Amino acid sequence: MAPVSMLPESDRTQQRWALLAVCLAALALPLSFSAGAVAVPVLARSAAASPTALAWVTNAFMLTFGSLLLAAGGLADRYGRRRLFLLGTAGFTAATGAACLAPALPWLDLARGLQGVAAAAALASGTAALAQAWQGPARGRVFALLGTTFGAGLALGPLLAGLLLQALGWRSVFAAGGLLTLAAFALGARVLPESHGERGRLDIAGMLGFSLMLAALTLALLWLGEFGVQALRVRVALLATLLLGVAFVALERRQASPLLDLTLFAQPAFLGVQLLPVATCFGYVVLLVVLPLQLIGVHGQSAAWVGLQMLALSAPMLVLPLLAARWAQRIGSAPLCTFGLLAGAMGLYLLSRQAVHPSPAQWMPLLLLIGAGTALPWGLMDGLSVSVVPVQRAGMAAGIFGTVRVAGEGIALAAVTALIALLIGQRLHGASPATVARAAAYLATGAQAQAAALLPAMTATELQQASAEALAALLRVLAVLTAACAVLLHLLLRRPAPAVLRTDS
Repeated sequence: MAPVSMLPESDRTQQRWALLAVCLAALALPLSFSAGAVAVPVLARSAAASPTALAWVTNAFMLTFGSLLLAAGGLADRYGRRRLFLLGTAGFTAATGAACLAPALPWLDLARGLQGVAAAAALASGTAALAQAWQGPARGRVFALLGTTFGAGLALGPLLAGLLLQALGWRSVFAAGGLLTLAAFALGARVLPESHGERGRLDIAGMLGFSLMLAALTLALLWLGEFGVQALRVRVALLATLLLGVAFVALERRQASPLLDLTLFAQPAFLGVQLLPVATCFGYVVLLVVLPLQLIGVHGQSAAWVGLQMLALSAPMLVLPLLAARWAQRIGSAPLCTFGLLAGAMGLYLLSRQAVHPSPAQWMPLLLLIGAGTALPWGLMDGLSVSVVPVQRAGMAAGIFGTVRVAGEGIALAAVTALIALLIGQRLHGASPATVARAAAYLATGAQAQAAALLPAMTATELQQASAEALAALLRVLAVLTAACAVLLHLLLRRPAPAVLRTDS
């Protein structure tokens, strides 16, 4: 395809409108994720449900979203990126309507899972279409804008959810994303051109194996928080994850056109690119879920006020990703990403020292620091992700990176929920171990009233103190993980591949 600057003006205008259509979808997907997390404490007060059922409000979306991105990338290459984008945005709008009309929590969880299926189709096909349409330095700028849009969805989600919860109730929280995907569908149908990639044989076995492996792992982590590591169901789910993982690798090694090209992971630069969304997840994405659950559900802060605090965390995402794409031209992507992750790790550690006494005045500067540190690599990783394979395999590249990002977020969220439940459980008393574990799982999902009913010997203040101390410990763990990712990233990207460097030039 000719460089953007050499295209006729009418074609350049169509490209910009197509970019807007994909960005509208990219705004809706994280908005649905972060806004839904804020609604969970309200659902906990209005619906009798287990901790696992409450956790599925967020995890059902993340699980189907992450586990199907690779498959969606392959389908987009084979059957057409425009076609799959329109199916994804229309499906997301329909699933959003089902979520808003859900009569009970299980139906809401099911609708959230269907949202994730449609989101995978929209994101994988949309990013692949952009990678096909834009070349050279322009592609890096386009994907930096896409990363900024994705960050804006995460940024605005908690604030919008807080305002909608107070004004219209929890059902309205899920409606905003559906309106955006409806607009993306209408615009995409008019301006998005059709494109294809390599049309190899579909790896159906790989799609099923990968999706089932992620489902088993997510379920194991959710059950771990509620029932403990000794529970038979947890061990069975972990064993199933291991067996499915081994089977998936064996299947992919035999496929002529695999769902996931495992040979790419032998390249240090490719590994480094895939590490970026994992690192930003530890220091940023999980906080968008964990902090509202604790501040609203356990400490009783208003949803609107918590939304403002989450806006402080996410505000840098509105500015820094685009600036990072420019700064990387001067100092390089690897140093900028490493510096950002180290800054985020420092912010997490400092926040852990304030977590025992949650104070918005003290938290906001630290949340800004964490958000700024995360925003630097955030603006670079989308463009880097599509530079490691030929443009004909853009669907696979988008699918691999999107899968690592979203599946990593889903797994990390489930793991963090289980970890904070275990940390809270160590600080509770007055009941049997099974009852303590269940009460801790309720507190981890922001359901303080249910936890208090299980532990009548403990006061509300004691429950809040236990949760705050557990949150402080969790933040220290996240700080260590983020710093470790920064060091590993530096080692992997010290000698980046030329294909990676071209996105920053």
